[in-house]
Amino acid sequence: MNRILAINPGSTSTKIAVFDGKEQLFVKNIKHSTEELSGFNKITDQTDFRKNVILKELEENNIPLNSIEIVIGRGGLVKPIPSGIYEVNDLMKEHLHMGYSGEHASNVGGLIADNIAKSIGLSASYIADPVVVDELQAVARISGHPLFDRKSIFHALNQKAVARNYALEIGKSYETLNLIVAHMGGGISVGAHEKGRVIDVNQALDGEGPFSPERSGTLPTGQLVNVCFSGEYSKDDVKKMLVGKGGYVGYFGINDAYQIEKDAQAGNEKAKLIESAMAYQVAKAIGEAAVVLKGKIDAILLTGGIAYGKPVVEEITRYIDWIAPVKVYPGEDEMRALAFNAYLILTGEAEAENYE
Repeated sequence: MNRILAINPGSTSTKIAVFDGKEQLFVKNIKHSTEELSGFNKITDQTDFRKNVILKELEENNIPLNSIEIVIGRGGLVKPIPSGIYEVNDLMKEHLHMGYSGEHASNVGGLIADNIAKSIGLSASYIADPVVVDELQAVARISGHPLFDRKSIFHALNQKAVARNYALEIGKSYETLNLIVAHMGGGISVGAHEKGRVIDVNQALDGEGPFSPERSGTLPTGQLVNVCFSGEYSKDDVKKMLVGKGGYVGYFGINDAYQIEKDAQAGNEKAKLIESAMAYQVAKAIGEAAVVLKGKIDAILLTGGIAYGKPVVEEITRYIDWIAPVKVYPGEDEMRALAFNAYLILTGEAEAENYE
């Protein structure tokens, strides 16, 4: 038995899954009410609360803790690191607690994994491909002004998992392929994968790149400066314009891409235009990635929740299918991606990296 516990914390939920090797035995998305979370000042203060909720859920579903052989959590905003599987150590826990690269719900993933692993006598716990995976080539880091650096924060777990899955399907190694992967969810990231390394990608956490259901994307800088100094908006207001209240939320007041798609199909001209504009911006970002890879591209992979939307996928494809073959992987199976990384550790097919 290779029983794996995978943990993926979100802002108002904690998703858990139990696998036996590659077979999913159990999955549950545990919701947390605003009242339950209101008493915690920092996201990492929720570690014990979320851990206890997970343990209760496992007990109620007759999954004995002593049957778990490995625990893996969603990686948080630690320091920038190369892609890989990392053992949770004291330095990582310190960086997760302090929010080394920012505050995010995933910061408790490694802490909960470590806590549970220790409580059942396991010697180690793990994270894999956190959002701060950084494999940028040097030229991609230059912003245009010495006060600013371009950073790599993106949907690394899903992008890497989809890219490896595609490589497996065609009988090749991910490390031999050049791929463009567009993850399209609440945020959108478009990565240029050159032989196993993401050498350029937009910083999706702060909303750089295409706009999305919740993010404004890259805005006209002059107008943004004017808004910042207009006296009408606080710093927090502007940050929410960029992330949380931008994109579809800004235009329509909702982040439901499926609803916007339905409205567009029903003849709503504004919905049609904004949906097309999002597809247009994603296609432009894919075009930029094609330039980064010098036109040598094996495939373009579209993934994330928005990839379920046929009109958006078709529109993006019309812009880009001349570049390379397009393959669609709707959704984001992050639990399976986490479990697969843990499985590689269990079977000895991969070794954990040291976080330092």
